[in-house]
Amino acid sequence: MITADQMLVKKINQKLLLNEIVANSPISRAKLSETTGLNKSTVSSQINTLIEKNLIFEIGQGQSSGGRKPVMLVFNKNAGYSLGIDIGVDYVNCILTDLKGNIVLEKNQPLECQTSEDIKDVLLVNIKNIIAQMPESPYGLIGIGICVPGLVNTEQKIIFTPNLDWNYELDLKTIIEEEFKVPVFLENEANAGAYGEKEFGAAKNYENLVYVSVQTGIGVGIIINNDLYRGIRGFAGEMGHLTIDFNGLKCSCGNRGCWELYASEKALFKSLSKNQQKMITNQDIIHLANQNNPDILMALQNFGYYLGIGLTSILNTFNPQAVIIRNNIVEALPMVLNSIKNSVASRTYQQLENNYQLFVSSLGKNAPALGASSISIKNFLEMFTA
Repeated sequence: MITADQMLVKKINQKLLLNEIVANSPISRAKLSETTGLNKSTVSSQINTLIEKNLIFEIGQGQSSGGRKPVMLVFNKNAGYSLGIDIGVDYVNCILTDLKGNIVLEKNQPLECQTSEDIKDVLLVNIKNIIAQMPESPYGLIGIGICVPGLVNTEQKIIFTPNLDWNYELDLKTIIEEEFKVPVFLENEANAGAYGEKEFGAAKNYENLVYVSVQTGIGVGIIINNDLYRGIRGFAGEMGHLTIDFNGLKCSCGNRGCWELYASEKALFKSLSKNQQKMITNQDIIHLANQNNPDILMALQNFGYYLGIGLTSILNTFNPQAVIIRNNIVEALPMVLNSIKNSVASRTYQQLENNYQLFVSSLGKNAPALGASSISIKNFLEMFTA
């Protein structure tokens, strides 16, 4: 008779082995025994179970270190596929990934409408189209991760989107789960971006980091000791509403002098619109900056200056190993990153200067969607070992 305790031990061992194979395959049973501390019979039994579940497979013999050549094991990244969706203020970015986060299909669509009903319809059409193109696999679509530029509570309900016309009675998670019969995970865009950079991007080797998404507003995702920090109700990271001028401009949140009123893309566009005859875009700014347009260069200097003010507070509050900035303009123009660094350096104490890294996102626009997809993948793999 197998007791509950024995079942728990088997699940723990299986999770340990699967995590090791995901991280280090191809790997042999002997090496797994060595690295996990599990005896060879336990390793062999659990590996057979994982093979039966199509999560790993054998690829033949590796090099011998003196005895019989070992049979190498590999994680089956094509056992299923995950969908990550980033809903922006003016776009929807959908990516289908394998179980290692490699992008298989991608669709980026401009959003001409911003009501929740319209966005829901756009999502349903895009999901159906991507599923129709998805390669065959043992498990098919294993889940959908969706991130939004707003507050998502611990029940995965969207409760505030300052830059989208959202009906908060709309239960997006339930609607999509019922339509496609797979688990759906809702997350804040900056949280998803932080998770994406941690899993697949520039932050792989950092345990403590802050991800700053500078778009229409400013969102912050926080990783502490390798875990995403959401706060009690899921609202941590709303640092775009950090006050940097207590007598400043009125914000839509009800406060005055919020950081994003001075350092977001919206603020940058507003500062430039006074001298422009037409609507200016990111690409216009990048092009004009490369042409040494003095008005653009001064606006970008101020953009970096104000970003640095808020980042100083973040560094003093969290003391992270790394700060990652996600913004098309900052990523394209090194001068803006230099302006940010100079602004931070002029405000932080000397001991802090060499104890953190400040750099741009390595995943770019795909960071949030990849993070959303990876949350779905993590849930799927834990179903086999929980």
